[in-house]
Amino acid sequence: MASTETFPQSDTEGVKAGLDALETAQAQRAPVSEALRAKVLPPVLGVLLVLALWQGAYGLHLTTPDKLPSPTDVWHALTDLWYRGTLFSIIWTSVWRGISGFLAAVVIGTPIGLLVAQVKPIRAAVGPVLSGLQSLPSVAWVPAAVIWLGINDSMMYAVILLGAVPSIANGLVSGIDQVPPIFLQAGRTIGATGLTGARHVLLPAALPGYLAGLKQGWAFSWRSLMAAELVASSPDLGLGLGRYLENQRESSDMAGVLLGIVLILAVGVAIDLLGFTPIERRVLRSRGLLITTR
Repeated sequence: MASTETFPQSDTEGVKAGLDALETAQAQRAPVSEALRAKVLPPVLGVLLVLALWQGAYGLHLTTPDKLPSPTDVWHALTDLWYRGTLFSIIWTSVWRGISGFLAAVVIGTPIGLLVAQVKPIRAAVGPVLSGLQSLPSVAWVPAAVIWLGINDSMMYAVILLGAVPSIANGLVSGIDQVPPIFLQAGRTIGATGLTGARHVLLPAALPGYLAGLKQGWAFSWRSLMAAELVASSPDLGLGLGRYLENQRESSDMAGVLLGIVLILAVGVAIDLLGFTPIERRVLRSRGLLITTR
């Protein structure tokens, strides 16, 4: 015989209060000092640790100075570019190419991802190709792009697109695959079909996966550009970070080589922290997945 249990009124009210608190939880901003300790201090300490280990290896003479210069030598290479007035032009040449190529890849990769995710014959035909292209090293496209387009900016952008478009498209496909079917059914019920449904239902629901694909697409864009700048050389291309790195390698300037690596890494990290991280946090917070308390 089925039995029923009754709970005291106070317990029921406590459960309801707890559920209400969960539903109305609001993200609160932490104090500035706490935010600095949590977000700024750890990476600063990490950088200081790397510099200390680097300086220690240099001081112990683990290898010759021409193979492992000191952090001071790299700093001098940086200040030399600063005093020449070429530091920001070198960085900007690569950043502009990387960002503009990435935006073009978003424009191309997004509709491709939508088609592959929504049309089964296209998915069967194109899906494996996109996965294969995503695993192909970007530098492999440089010789072909040079033959097709010559050593110019068009070649650079072609390499970026070939590296980034598959990642963006696959990220969107993955995001759409994770959308609950009830969302799509609800959209069709209110008449959101075709492009309207994709804009107002499908893309917003797939946003976390799409955003992950965009982050990966930027990483592929940046790596593809560096590969192209390392291999292709022409006065018409200007001096970007990849070309600067290769020039220092040709002159056996290890301090300059390490500086080029540091600058490439710094730009990649800055774009992620200043561009993608705030968007990602906003998306997660809007969905109740990121709640910070004092």
